[in-house]
Amino acid sequence: MPRFADHLYHPGPDNPFPGIWVLQRRLGRTIPHRLGSNEGLDMPHAALRRHFGDAMVEHAYCYGDSEALGVRERLSRQQGIPLEALLVDAGADSLLALALRAVAMPDETVISSAGTYPTFGYFARGQGCRVVEVPYAEDQDSLAPDLQALAEAAHTQHARLVYLANPDNPSGHLHDDEAVKKLREALPEDCWLLLDEAYHDFRPDADTPFGREVLPGVIRCRTLSKAHGMAGMRIGYAIAEADTLAMLMKVRIHYAVSTLTLSAAEVVLDHPAETRQHIADVIARREALADHFRALGAEVLPSATNFIGIRLPSAELAGQVHAALLDEGKLIARPAHPDLGHVLRISAVADALTPGRLATLERALQDG
Repeated sequence: MPRFADHLYHPGPDNPFPGIWVLQRRLGRTIPHRLGSNEGLDMPHAALRRHFGDAMVEHAYCYGDSEALGVRERLSRQQGIPLEALLVDAGADSLLALALRAVAMPDETVISSAGTYPTFGYFARGQGCRVVEVPYAEDQDSLAPDLQALAEAAHTQHARLVYLANPDNPSGHLHDDEAVKKLREALPEDCWLLLDEAYHDFRPDADTPFGREVLPGVIRCRTLSKAHGMAGMRIGYAIAEADTLAMLMKVRIHYAVSTLTLSAAEVVLDHPAETRQHIADVIARREALADHFRALGAEVLPSATNFIGIRLPSAELAGQVHAALLDEGKLIARPAHPDLGHVLRISAVADALTPGRLATLERALQDG
């Protein structure tokens, strides 16, 4: 297994604030009198009660379960992932930052694709890492992270970590399981693979055994923001070996996930049929959007996500269309990275299928 950042081996206590929920589980009994947590337990919360009711107040008072046991148990049962291989945190973004904090020191090198999900690069540079980007592989039919180039750069640049979004954002491209395994095998022994699987639920093969695998040297990050509709609640989970998660816990922010978020996630996870129906509806809308724009002559990239990517002839045209739609009060996405400035990304929501909603883009395609 690749090593962790040096500071994680310094002597010191584990999390000094496990919280009452963890403590009760360890003791095997409840603790009825909370006299030392310094929470605002006596706050009347009259305004909060008027707006949201008493149930909200109970969630507001106290720190959440630092181990998120209820959420992890549900994820473990539903996906067949070992409980000890799951860690819950405040969304996939928080997990990306946490992984970097655990494995990479300032001035160490990390590798990503030029134009992939930019938050990884923000976090890596903010940590003082050296970010090396390799171009996407682009041909007539696809736009995809170049796995061979990522592996080669990891060797030549002596990288500590390689980042891969799969399915990719913003291209939507999906590398199959064997390709990802071969990438891990091709990396240096002391290099981590940070696998961003925020769109995993929209894969046509999301339920294969690979999706449940705990891979040595790999930290997999997923979210409840997309398929479960909980972006505003900020909750996601990592899949990794237990020893890896123990190191992540050492540098994790205490109580990053609120009691309200944990409770809401448990409710959503207790109703998987609604999530499955939502995923099916999104995929149907995605394919309808893709068919619509292909019929207009657009280059629609293959997508295994909840969006489509359209490749325009030039970054200049993409910029004009993006700006014009924004002036009309219609926000689609255009990657900020110059290598992917010719791509527009459209979420597969019902509003995108409203006739005339994207007429500006349709006219640009027909005129082009």
